[in-house]
Amino acid sequence: MPTPLAQEIDYQGLPAIQLRSPDGAEAIVLLYGGHLVSWKPAGGDERLYMSDKAVFKPGTPVRGGVPVCFPQFGTNGPLPQHGFVRTRMWEKVAARAGEDFAMATLRITDNEETRALWPHAFQAEISIGITGSRIDIEFEVENTGEQAFEFSAALHTYLRVKEVEEVVLEGLRGQTYRNLLNKTEVEERVDTGVGVVIDRETTRLYYETENPLLLRETQRSIGINTENMPDTVVWNPWEETCANISDMPASGFRRMLCVEAAVVRNPVQVQPAQSWWGRQTLIAM
Repeated sequence: MPTPLAQEIDYQGLPAIQLRSPDGAEAIVLLYGGHLVSWKPAGGDERLYMSDKAVFKPGTPVRGGVPVCFPQFGTNGPLPQHGFVRTRMWEKVAARAGEDFAMATLRITDNEETRALWPHAFQAEISIGITGSRIDIEFEVENTGEQAFEFSAALHTYLRVKEVEEVVLEGLRGQTYRNLLNKTEVEERVDTGVGVVIDRETTRLYYETENPLLLRETQRSIGINTENMPDTVVWNPWEETCANISDMPASGFRRMLCVEAAVVRNPVQVQPAQSWWGRQTLIAM
């Protein structure tokens, strides 16, 4: 039986926490961005996509894994794309391994730099827990100021696939979505397919996706469950856009599909001294 651990390590020149549960599940989370960069279920292979050209330096988002988008999703607002917490250092709150799990919690709080961008006092935590074939990623935001604020957020999960054209994302039939590729299009559509198949550039925002999802490959699958994050973003840049992304290899789009737990359509409103949380759970099959 592998020795469980929760230890601080260096990962690509950045401080990180490496987790290993007694059954052999493993994960690595950077203090930079509170960014999960690796997850291997017990006895299995890597299930998160990390770009071979990812940049690991302060001020630059890391391409792949699970970036934390907060307090703004995308470019729908005045802040930098996907907010600012993914390019700032977090602090370790806890890291431990027990009889059947390993977990770590990281925290970021407002400071002079964040208040210059977004004038609110807050505390945010990301908690990563692994056991067997399961990983839980929980994001919590507390309003530590004296005024209410609102935000949008996402766990921008890059799932590793062997060939994106051969996967099917099940569970979204009958769900309403908006195509975000067309910035001027506001029309909402209903997904009528048996499953989402990726054969072109795809950026869809699905609303109120309460059902569990299943990303099915030929010989393996990933179950995807969320709590308190009602929206789902499905993204693949496809060939032309991927070629223009400097921190992705030209063929990188073939090895990934983002299935993101999000709260976008109706931003979260948090009163002073109150908090909000959301969670994404992945189960390797």
